[in-house]
Amino acid sequence: MTGIATNSTSTHSAQSPATGAALGFLPGRWISGWNAEDREQWRTAGSAIARRNLRWSIFAEFLGFVVWQLWSIVVVALPAAGFHFTVSETFWLISIPSLVGATLRFPYTFMVPRFGGRNWTVVSALLLLIPALGLALCVSNPSTPFPVMLTVAALAGLGGGNFASSMANITSFYPQRRKGWALGLNAAGGNLGAAVAQFVVPIVITLGASTTLHLPLAGLIWVPLILIAALGAWRRMDNLTSARADISASLAALRYPELWLMALLYIGTFGSFIGFSAVFPKLIADQFPAFTAFPVGGAMLSLAFVGALVGSLARPFGGRLADRFGGSAVTIAAFAVMALGALAVVLTLPLHSFWLFLGFFLLLFVASGAGNGATYRMIPTLFALRSGVDGHSSSGDAATQRAAAAALGIVSALGAYGGFLIPQALGLSKAATGGYAVGLGWFVVVYVMLCGVTTAVLLRGRRRGTRI
Repeated sequence: MTGIATNSTSTHSAQSPATGAALGFLPGRWISGWNAEDREQWRTAGSAIARRNLRWSIFAEFLGFVVWQLWSIVVVALPAAGFHFTVSETFWLISIPSLVGATLRFPYTFMVPRFGGRNWTVVSALLLLIPALGLALCVSNPSTPFPVMLTVAALAGLGGGNFASSMANITSFYPQRRKGWALGLNAAGGNLGAAVAQFVVPIVITLGASTTLHLPLAGLIWVPLILIAALGAWRRMDNLTSARADISASLAALRYPELWLMALLYIGTFGSFIGFSAVFPKLIADQFPAFTAFPVGGAMLSLAFVGALVGSLARPFGGRLADRFGGSAVTIAAFAVMALGALAVVLTLPLHSFWLFLGFFLLLFVASGAGNGATYRMIPTLFALRSGVDGHSSSGDAATQRAAAAALGIVSALGAYGGFLIPQALGLSKAATGGYAVGLGWFVVVYVMLCGVTTAVLLRGRRRGTRI
């Protein structure tokens, strides 16, 4: 196997020649003595081990996002398959995975230190079989009661929890100087799962279908990949004995006002990305039914996947811009563009132009994706500023670093609740007014307010002589 060799009965070690730091390889693919900051250990063995773990982590998290977003696509096809739900029920099916996924991110954060990163990746991947197979069973029978459908849709939230444990695991494998790159790849790989699901599922369920959709395939096609991810994690990933659950730091971070400020901003950026990703197929189907899908060979292709795709690709660029100009400045720009994009959608809806609708919504996705990276970059900077140092040149003292690391996980969990709030707001708008203009108008107001809040953060940093 690449990087290390293990057996079930013995322990051996690899000595780092320059520092004397030893890696111990224990039964069950546990590694002791891991120190990613040890440059010699990193050069001789650590880098290869970390890359291997990162690859399988990305694949497992990618499938988590796929499962998390399945109901956003399936809901659009339910009427044609003989299901009849109210507007409110439909939007609950879209939003409940995000509600459950956001909540699961809290306990998932502590699963890696408790069970080991490799072990928990195997378990969390296999758990995805439950919502995938459950969806296949539910949609195969139009008489399935709504409470059963809602319960199975809620189980898709298991995929949303994977992000927290995946990020917590990978951050332990990489040195500080490489964490941004590794975590960025891990996050982007996961986010792309939403786009891939929205691209693949419409094709698969309509391929060769004449009068009946193959809806159960929306869940079944991912089962082999989930099994491959679990097997790959079992055979190729590792557990670190040095990974520890920093519960005290998490409790300490909750007392910081910066955490709640960043949670609010992250709901606006990541929450908008995942919320709009979930609801975009439904918006297209309701507003422009003729453009719901396009024939490609013997199947139908939906353009809804483009939104999640451009938003995912924009995330690392937002982080890079934040490194150069400061996270608050880029986040301000992101919220300003999001407000203008939402306003443009509202103003152009009466024109009944699908291409204007698509163009302005893609602008929303790009801005929210870039805002994801920029807002996340602000978290350690704000915490460092609290300890009296410039967060662009120093990460602060040990206590500040621990609190900032804990805040990253908590903020990612709180931000995911936006994926529930956005579909619910749009569903309420649809039920009350028959359209989405009012709901989108609410978002314009919210983005303007968040832009103002972030401007206050920027000005605070300038008064302290630093960029945030």
